[in-house]
Amino acid sequence: MRWTYFIFLQSLLIVVVGVVGYIHKDKVNLSKTPPASLAKWYKPEHKRQKWLHNMFKLRREMQAVKLYSTGNEVELLDKWTALLSKHYLEISEMVPEWNKKLDVEALTRLQVSVKARDQQDVSLALDDLTKTCDSCHRDYRSTVATIYRAPDFSSVKLSQPVAYKKHMKALIQQVNQIKIASEDGKRDVALSSLSELKQGIKLQGQTCVQCHIKDARVYPDVKMIKTIANLEQSLATGTRKEQGKALGTLAVQACARCHGTHRIAYDNRKIFVDGPNWRELIKH
Repeated sequence: MRWTYFIFLQSLLIVVVGVVGYIHKDKVNLSKTPPASLAKWYKPEHKRQKWLHNMFKLRREMQAVKLYSTGNEVELLDKWTALLSKHYLEISEMVPEWNKKLDVEALTRLQVSVKARDQQDVSLALDDLTKTCDSCHRDYRSTVATIYRAPDFSSVKLSQPVAYKKHMKALIQQVNQIKIASEDGKRDVALSSLSELKQGIKLQGQTCVQCHIKDARVYPDVKMIKTIANLEQSLATGTRKEQGKALGTLAVQACARCHGTHRIAYDNRKIFVDGPNWRELIKH
């Protein structure tokens, strides 16, 4: 009887947690995060993206094995099978926590089938290996890419003593101030805000080289500079429509294009790196 009550209470607890989780599903993150040991194989802890390159090798080797198993080039088939076996087993060497996710039995069947030159069994074994790859990719690929390949702006420094996040907010406020002043016919305020925005954009451009070392980015570029000049002219003598068009173009060139690449990835990265905000969840 005591065990009956215990099982009932445990079941009730599971149901309550499930119901609460469902009701507040917009505040609950169920994404799986990878083991901490994976970080050793990505930059900056590793000088090369070794894990990523290993994944590329496996994809290429599986394709080669499938290709050569249908022909008579047995030496090449043996070569790529050996490489595939080596790099597949390296997964557990690099991340021991994922050892149980490997289908070593399927790999062994593949090796045996290759030696027997059995094309059908090679294909079946490859299919089983692909299932293990797909299973991990469904759980971890987007999370891993977000954590280890998305930009981290916490280390970006400005030449002036101001926090990077605060500087970005100031740029947004300046863009909005130009729009507000333009709408209200306050040309002097709009031009003054544009002057501050130009200085802020120039300061922002100095940070790009901190990440874009080999493929240098010019910010502001020629098009942006031309748009800024057009906006300045329209704020001085143009119509409200002309001012809005020039400001909209500048917002796309100076803000949206970079945010579309960097800010989305950065915000997602913070979700996984910072972890759940339990205070907000409990408060909610």
